[in-house]
Amino acid sequence: MATSTLSHAEEALPSPANQTDQKQTRAITEYHSSIDYLQRAQWLRAAVLGANDGLVSVTSLMMGVGAVKRDEKAMLLAGFAGLVAGTCGMAIGEFVAVCTQYEVELGQMKRDMNMTVGEEKDLEMGMEKRALPNPLQATLASAVSFSIGALVPLLSAAFIENYRNRVIVVVAMASLALVVFGRVVAQLGKTHKMKSCVRFLLGGWIAMAITFGLTKLLGAKALDNE
Repeated sequence: MATSTLSHAEEALPSPANQTDQKQTRAITEYHSSIDYLQRAQWLRAAVLGANDGLVSVTSLMMGVGAVKRDEKAMLLAGFAGLVAGTCGMAIGEFVAVCTQYEVELGQMKRDMNMTVGEEKDLEMGMEKRALPNPLQATLASAVSFSIGALVPLLSAAFIENYRNRVIVVVAMASLALVVFGRVVAQLGKTHKMKSCVRFLLGGWIAMAITFGLTKLLGAKALDNE
């Protein structure tokens, strides 16, 4: 009887291992609940736009040039020019756009705050300012992500001399990168992974196909007229 009572008492007491697991589970839950996904969405949007634009635009540019000129140097030079121009354009455009958004939202917030007074007004102002977009953060995210995306087709084509193999490798690596970008974005934003990957992949394929097809058509006509 005493042995039975003791065993029941031991079962009732939580073991150190269970306590550790409960603490870890509680810590993970508190961490996820403390994440401000709206705040994360501000720089995530810029990073997604930059990476996708860098990958798709530079890949499409290289494909378009390759459609009329199969020389390796021409494709790489076009890709490098697209990387530099695109990074600068994305960074400047993102900075101007987010600065404008920041000023508009700040102005509206100040007009709304005029309806409150005293310490409550200061408290609300501080809380609202944390949710405003950060121009420098968005600019940096956009520029860095564009460069990373643009480097994928450049590095893929850098060491392949055969034109057909070069095009196949560039398309394959760009497609793989699009799937990776889609999965990372879904993971960060806690959205559906498959939908995100398919959306990225189809968008990239459509852009590459249109650029290659139109450039091939216009290039062929230009060569016929010479």
